Amino acid sequence: MPRPHLTSCPSTTPNLPMSMLRHTLQYTRMGSTFHQPPLSLPTAGVSGPFVPQLMYKPHTNSDRRRYVEEVDMEAPIHFWVENPSECGIPLADALHSRVRRLLKRDETVFEGRGPSVSIRLEWPGYRQWSRQIPTKDFRSPPGPITRAKLAKNVAKCVQRFIQERQGQPMEDEADPRWRVGTGSNQIKLEDLILVSIHHVSMGSWQPHLRLRRPF
Repeated sequence: MPRPHLTSCPSTTPNLPMSMLRHTLQYTRMGSTFHQPPLSLPTAGVSGPFVPQLMYKPHTNSDRRRYVEEVDMEAPIHFWVENPSECGIPLADALHSRVRRLLKRDETVFEGRGPSVSIRLEWPGYRQWSRQIPTKDFRSPPGPITRAKLAKNVAKCVQRFIQERQGQPMEDEADPRWRVGTGSNQIKLEDLILVSIHHVSMGSWQPHLRLRRPF
């Protein structure tokens, strides 16, 4: 069975009940699919498509059972902004700590987890990529990172992915519109919005991204 794509996004608004916000992209063990919500995503301006990632999963059946099927997955973490109200923060803003618009930016995330998690990307046309980020800050004693710090760490990961993959050939039959790099027709960090991040295996989270512009 082919892996499902991350092609939908959280489409509720922050004013709706938490029960509607918890699993806008919910992993289901029976069908191994993500459910697409029926409502449209609030955006304040022209925005582009979502990056059509496959949902990450471990390679072997035993690892899938151990790290996915037998794990109680956590709810997605969303990045809502205000003035105007939108779902998603530009990665360039997150990278440079321009987070004044980010709702609940000082709220802590990854409470009670280990020292790090893996951020995984399944970018179309490139091989699987991952990088670890810390779940604790540098206070004494260390505490969980905030939503703003998580957004910044994810932005650093995506920036590193683009740096490592630029100039590399894409896979056969890949859509060239998803080529990353610094060229005028290539996707750069400044082109991307972080909508949410999803728990896809015991120690792995996968960001849900969209373009800030149409193709």
